[in-house]
Amino acid sequence: MTRHLITSAIPYINGIKHLGNLVGSQLPADLYARYQRGRGREVLFLCATDEHGTPAELAAAKAGKPVAEYCADMHEVQARIAEDFRLSFDHFGRSSSARNHALTQHFAGKLADAGLIREVSERQVYSNADGRFLPDRYIEGTCPNCGYDKARGDQCENCTKQLDPTDLIEPRSAVSGSTDLEVRETKHLYLCQSALRDDLDAWIDSKGDWPILTTSIAKKWLHDGDGLQDRGITRDLDWGVPVKKGAEDWPGMEGKVFYVWFDAPNEYIAASQEWVDAGKGSDWERWWRTDKGADDVTYTQFMGKDNVPFHTLSFPATILGSGEPWKLVDYIKSFNYLNYEGGQFSTSQGRGIFMDQALAILPADYWRWWLLSHAPESSDSEFVWENFQASVNKDLADVLGNFVSRITKFCRSKFGEAVPEGGSFGPQEEALIAELTTRIRAYEGHMEAMEVRKSAAELRAIWVAGNEYLQSAAPWSTFKEDPEQAAAQVRLGLNLIRLYAVLSAPFIPDASAKMLAAMGTDDQVWPDDVAAALSALPAGHGFTVPDVLFAKIADDDRETWQAQFAGQRQ
Repeated sequence: MTRHLITSAIPYINGIKHLGNLVGSQLPADLYARYQRGRGREVLFLCATDEHGTPAELAAAKAGKPVAEYCADMHEVQARIAEDFRLSFDHFGRSSSARNHALTQHFAGKLADAGLIREVSERQVYSNADGRFLPDRYIEGTCPNCGYDKARGDQCENCTKQLDPTDLIEPRSAVSGSTDLEVRETKHLYLCQSALRDDLDAWIDSKGDWPILTTSIAKKWLHDGDGLQDRGITRDLDWGVPVKKGAEDWPGMEGKVFYVWFDAPNEYIAASQEWVDAGKGSDWERWWRTDKGADDVTYTQFMGKDNVPFHTLSFPATILGSGEPWKLVDYIKSFNYLNYEGGQFSTSQGRGIFMDQALAILPADYWRWWLLSHAPESSDSEFVWENFQASVNKDLADVLGNFVSRITKFCRSKFGEAVPEGGSFGPQEEALIAELTTRIRAYEGHMEAMEVRKSAAELRAIWVAGNEYLQSAAPWSTFKEDPEQAAAQVRLGLNLIRLYAVLSAPFIPDASAKMLAAMGTDDQVWPDDVAAALSALPAGHGFTVPDVLFAKIADDDRETWQAQFAGQRQ
């Protein structure tokens, strides 16, 4: 049986992430992990905080803390919020771990031995006001490509174009704001990615089922202009993985650290080692080493489109260049951007709803459902409060919540709080079973293919089918003429609640747990046989009427929140 290794792009340590970050990687990865577990498959779902580089140093300085202390504190914050959003990581690691330090230095040594790292003397921006070389992300200015006035020296957040600091118009220090900058000579190490261009090209071509978004970005970086370029993998920073060849010092590289984008992806592997160290699992190599049994692992990565170049080119270049039998990713599910009310979500500018703010006003399932059912797969999508309100009220309250409430309350009033006996399924019930069988198989197909929005739409249609049956069968009317047949209809309806709980768990895990608890069962067996699944709760099985699953969002609340989050996060 195929085992599933699932990783989400690891979020930067600098602050709490917004909903656009969440839906671009962690949340759909969790959806897929929960689905695969629900099908009885072995899953290792990993994520971590990305703790090195400029963002960490800048954020720590702003918070007035030593960078190591800041990162430790923020890791706890991000881990807690992830748990509150019900992100079911098997391990949530840290790229600053000793495991990742050793692994990054190991890869550097292997790449150097293979002749794939060269030393380069280059001219780098030095800030006289700050008394230091400024790494790319410490420099801000206007993007020469799109005119965005807060572009960084490594990449424009607005248009995603890769930049060098000297490309920026009117550059300034992100630390002090000083424009007193000059270019000085310094030495750095470069990964010879260009030497692996053909290998990477052939590998990407072998992944014919990747999303167009993923492949098109990778191919653009490979072939546009001068093609794939060698990339610097060291920086003049204090905080990071010290530059070494394995365990040996690297002459001339004293005081330098590896570039965050060289060390961060290695944390996927290091996180599995941390998972073992923490006593949560054993034998990490069977997930990552093809000489240790990882050939039967399906490895899937989830990320926003801005992360695609590093995961399709730079990280695979490290893995391929090492010459060691590491597991390469099988499928990369990439996402476009989620925008916010006519603008962009932005961590750096504090625009939009952040994960802690979202949970302060509504439970996780409300956000999980809307974000996944509106996931930016084929194009950018937009969060609009009116749409959020309508989706929650119609899908969660009117369709699913209403079904659960109606059938449980009716049964309690006429038959008591136990699954009623009597009657048998007729043509109407058989038609529902046939429709549900077709729809559940379609739902499975969409989930296997990681078609998030289609999966959500099919799940909603499965909920609707139950409502339509209940409306058509009308057990409250049947009861007047044929109580036994009404009992059969109610019995089917109560079993539908358990079925909905199992199918809905990847999207709305808290509501799923409430439905199972109300039905007095922990039976989460997947409905391979729908007819059997709809008889899982036998006559006489006790249940309780649950509290309202989803409260509707009132216009007043929506207007309050719309105004509250119209400005920037302070």
